[in-house]
Amino acid sequence: MHPENYPRRIACLCTETVEVLYALGQQDRIVGISGFTVWPPEARKEKPKISGFSTGDVEKILAVQPDLVLAFSNLQADLVRDCIRAGLEVHVFNQRDLAGIFQMIATLGRLTATVARADVLIRELQHQLDTVRAQTADWPRRPKVYFEEWNDPLLTGVHWVSQLIEIAGGIDVFADISRQHDARQRVIHSEQVLQAQPDIMLASWCGKKFNPQQVVQRPGWAGLPALRDGLMFEIKSADLLAPGISPITRGLPRIVECFRQWQEQANEQ
Repeated sequence: MHPENYPRRIACLCTETVEVLYALGQQDRIVGISGFTVWPPEARKEKPKISGFSTGDVEKILAVQPDLVLAFSNLQADLVRDCIRAGLEVHVFNQRDLAGIFQMIATLGRLTATVARADVLIRELQHQLDTVRAQTADWPRRPKVYFEEWNDPLLTGVHWVSQLIEIAGGIDVFADISRQHDARQRVIHSEQVLQAQPDIMLASWCGKKFNPQQVVQRPGWAGLPALRDGLMFEIKSADLLAPGISPITRGLPRIVECFRQWQEQANEQ
């Protein structure tokens, strides 16, 4: 291995690549992060913030002299375009499911010559998924679950969230819609939720605090089983919507906790 052949100054415009690089022991390569980075917390103290998510100042990115910029999805397309025009090398990830998350980790392993570490991390994360799946495999009844990623317009979750709901023992009432790549194709209408009659509502309003009172006031929603039984739960978007490690290590346990509360109530009835 020749270190000079691998990027040594990486700018991360997306939070999930920061967490993965720390997990691979490659944090010294990171020279700048997104201001939306949450995990690991030490990154916010150690690394300069050089961008938002969909917005950023290319001059700030150039100032940290990266030899590789990591980005995510079409939401960063304009910023990526500006980086490319400025002469920077950019790799854009576009994962929308758990397999894509694992592929992203494997790719970062190859980019940083830490393939073995990346393989270990993937196996550890897969083991967490398999353990939870085994724990819920024999549930005689599974809750119908509505996940809300945004409230105006109503937006249901991306596919990895739907997969985690299923692994945790639930049924995503909009599982088919979750497979849509473009968020605009995951817009739903109130009538669809009312028709689905979910037992549980999970919400991560993508960076803003969930307001359950606003949900209760939606016409007809107060009678939904999830609202009637007090089974509305917020999961922080940093724990569930960043397409990396956190949905598995932090989001999934929170989903399991919510489902257990449903189970306890169902057993009492």
